[in-house]
Amino acid sequence: MYGKDNKFSTRIGGAIGKDWHKDDSPLGSINKSQNSIDLLIFSYREQMIDTMSKMVAIKAISPKSGGMGESKRAKFLASILEGWGFEPKIYEYTDDTGTKRPNVITKLGNASRTIWFVPHIDTVSEGERGLWNSDPFAAKVEDGKIYGRGTNDDGQGVISSMYALKALKDSGAKLKYNFGLALVSDEELGSFYGMQKLMKEGIFSNDDMFMIPDYWSKDGDIIEVGEKGVLWVKVTVTGAQVHASTPDKGSNAFRYMAKFVDAADKLLHVKYSKKDSLFRPESSTFEMTKHEKNVDSINIIPGKEIFYIDCRVLPSYNLDDITSDLKSLAASPEFRPVKIDVETFYREDPAPVTDSNSELVKLLEFSIKSLRNIVPKTSGIGGGTEAAFVRKANMQAVAWGTNLDVAHRPNEYVEINNMVEDAKVFAHMLI
Repeated sequence: MYGKDNKFSTRIGGAIGKDWHKDDSPLGSINKSQNSIDLLIFSYREQMIDTMSKMVAIKAISPKSGGMGESKRAKFLASILEGWGFEPKIYEYTDDTGTKRPNVITKLGNASRTIWFVPHIDTVSEGERGLWNSDPFAAKVEDGKIYGRGTNDDGQGVISSMYALKALKDSGAKLKYNFGLALVSDEELGSFYGMQKLMKEGIFSNDDMFMIPDYWSKDGDIIEVGEKGVLWVKVTVTGAQVHASTPDKGSNAFRYMAKFVDAADKLLHVKYSKKDSLFRPESSTFEMTKHEKNVDSINIIPGKEIFYIDCRVLPSYNLDDITSDLKSLAASPEFRPVKIDVETFYREDPAPVTDSNSELVKLLEFSIKSLRNIVPKTSGIGGGTEAAFVRKANMQAVAWGTNLDVAHRPNEYVEINNMVEDAKVFAHMLI
């Protein structure tokens, strides 16, 4: 049986453990309608596996990462929604490579307010192909898991959200809130042609709420309510390329890059060392990541090196201060034989934290507690979800999901049981 080691695997409908039917929460309790929806979602299990498998086979990688965008995947998902009786609208934007970046929007219900579910349909590339045990773009179903690029990030969010929507429609349940679904593009590289554009379209109302299924904890016991600021810094070290046998005639950009990496790492971790217990990890993080190709031959001293620093910064700090400190370090005498340029590649200033006592958090908490007999905690993360754009507009947003975080890794996977059970949690928030 799929998910035989998962504690949710035998739960089909209703609550487990404590009798949550007697809960005195003002938000309500499990009822026949909710149990009916649970059974519907359980019955969709094979359809969910099939949809995920077909979706994985349709690459949706940004043109800036060597892909062709999300158009084919968006068309596929929109066709499924149409087959279920919805009329999805496509909001399409052309990026600076001339590629169309579509977003798929639909809604169910006639309530005065909407809870929007916002998973992203783009993925990163597969990385080093040799590290995969199977084709990353041909889903492999094995031992209760589906393997493939984008299954975890953010395929689970896509499938769970879509099938929660289907269950609510098929059941004819009366909704307390409209179910809004926004399948968005370009999340992996900043959401410039996804959520950032959609926020300007007038689709969303000021009193709408947003569920971002793009954060995971093993048991689904953590609700993300805040994100650190994100700063990606590009560093270019320019020296003088020469033959490796005559280093005195040039300036080894690689050597000075290594010195700068060490000095910058120490500077940032010492100066920006505060901790905030809301966040995981509690402190800001500064990681040297991408390094661009330099020379092709071993006997050439490189004259230019380019690398990047990924900074995830607590809200108490100003991102401008970090950039300023790195530029000051680059101009110091110890690096004088070379020229070091520091520039901002991408930044996302920290957004306000969603109140842990807000309506949306309480709705999600109650849904999780009712279905799983656990009381979730609220937490902040390193940043990077669409929730930040929503919070900056002073609207409530949370990010949540159940899984191990295997995003962007070789052999990425999703546990089928988690995908099904998360759909139940989503559906319960609306009824």
